[in-house]
Amino acid sequence: MKRFCILLSLALLFLSGCNSLPDPHICPTVAAPGGQGNVKVEILAESDSSWDGAKLPSYPTEAAQISVVKFTIPPHSKLKWHKHPSMNAGYMISGEILVTAEDGQTQVVKAGEGLIETVNTWHYGRNDSAMPAEIVVVYSGVKDRPLAIIRDAQ
Repeated sequence: MKRFCILLSLALLFLSGCNSLPDPHICPTVAAPGGQGNVKVEILAESDSSWDGAKLPSYPTEAAQISVVKFTIPPHSKLKWHKHPSMNAGYMISGEILVTAEDGQTQVVKAGEGLIETVNTWHYGRNDSAMPAEIVVVYSGVKDRPLAIIRDAQ
C-alpha cells in the first residue's frame, strides 16, 4: 500500500505541486507561474482498505505497470459484473455512480470524491442519472495483467 500511495502522491504532486505540505523536506517548493500564489494539495482518498472495508493486498513481485484510465459511463447505464486483480483508486470528475459489491454492500461516488476500489471482489457500477459520469482511475498493476476481469453471463 505504501508504494501505491507514494506513486499516487507523486503523480498528484507532479500535477499540482506541493507548497502546502507540512514538511518542506517531503517535497521541494514548487513555484507558481510568475512566482505568484500557493499551490493547494488535497488528499482525496487514502487508506489501507478498499471502500468495502477489505484490507488491500501486498504488492506483487512481478514487473509493475501503472495505468491512468478515464471512463465515461453513459446516463442510465450499468457496467457488467467485474473484478480488478490489482489495486486501483479513482477520482470522480463529474456525475455520480452507485457501486455494488456481490455481498450487497454499496457505495455512492459523487463528483469531487476519491474512491479506493476493491481488489478481486465482484462488483459493478451504475449511473442512474441523466448525465454522463466521468471517473479517472489509477491502476497499480502488473505488466500483462488485465485491469479488470469481466464475469461471464450467468
